[in-house]
Amino acid sequence: MAEVEEKKRRRPKLPQEVVEHARAARREQRDALRALIPESFFGHQKAAKREALLAMRSLIDAALEQLEDKASK
Repeated sequence: MAEVEEKKRRRPKLPQEVVEHARAARREQRDALRALIPESFFGHQKAAKREALLAMRSLIDAALEQLEDKASK
């Protein structure tokens, strides 16, 4: 873990102008892709994310119940 922190400290600092241009390029790319995809896609994408999170919640709840059952025996 200390090795990871040491690598972070050695990373050279980028000039602010480079950071700003990279962020602007990312925004433009995102906007271009968004213009190609129908708006209804994003509603479905949000619903799919929600369902995936609910599935994960169910898995966690089931695992917790199993732990509680084993602890009570």
